[in-house]
Amino acid sequence: MLRIWSWNVNGQQLWDQLAASEVDVALLQEAPVPVGPWEGKVAPNPGAGWGTAGWLKPLRTAVVAVSEMTRLEPRSLTTQEERTPGALLVSRRGTLAVADVDVDNERITLVSMYAAWEGARPGPIYADSSAHRLLSDLSGIVNDASSHRIIAAGDLNILHRYGDYGDPYWAARYATVFDRAEPMGLRFVGPQAPDGRQANPWPAELPEDSLNVPTFHTSRRDPMGATRQLDFVFTSHALADRLSVRALNADPNEWGPSDHCRLAIELQI
Repeated sequence: MLRIWSWNVNGQQLWDQLAASEVDVALLQEAPVPVGPWEGKVAPNPGAGWGTAGWLKPLRTAVVAVSEMTRLEPRSLTTQEERTPGALLVSRRGTLAVADVDVDNERITLVSMYAAWEGARPGPIYADSSAHRLLSDLSGIVNDASSHRIIAAGDLNILHRYGDYGDPYWAARYATVFDRAEPMGLRFVGPQAPDGRQANPWPAELPEDSLNVPTFHTSRRDPMGATRQLDFVFTSHALADRLSVRALNADPNEWGPSDHCRLAIELQI
């Protein structure tokens, strides 16, 4: 079994907590520069620079080999300006981290992704455009619906099958991300109830038949008051039947110290 966490750590130095876990790999978002004995275990290499284009704080996505038995092979990434031959083109530096891992003679590509907010206050802010750019970037390693072996997870900052405060316009915009991923060969696999605690009390904006599980809480709420799911997992059709996904949001201790809970992903080998 390959055990994975997807976790937006909200810029916190949680490397010691990660080292003490029992997972094999972590897919991190808003991760600070690694502290401690992580040399050779983090993709991308921290020595190559760390951060996300347009951000003041040095935070980015990362793929981390947590267990001593896990060996990562980072994918080379490039930008429109650099255009390094053979590297995966990424629209915005820092929003994707990609590495391969070999498990029982099967090569799995692991992707940590973050859909950055765009726009500016007092106007609207939105992240579906960033989520679409991530899918466009991933098209560089997804060439058909069946041959690839990819697990892509992270914080997309969009809502699943409904709009903010019940707005049908935003519901339709967010749906285009999930609807586009499936024919590309990336199936949405959760987390969805019962694999995680649902919001209680039930928010008025959330459809009554929704299976969403909250993965994010604002500074004005504690984890048990969280209502929105912003974190999602996608995988290749070829892996979907072997993958289980759960939101670790049952109580404050399980939720952890970040404003996002962890997503526990397990791949049966």
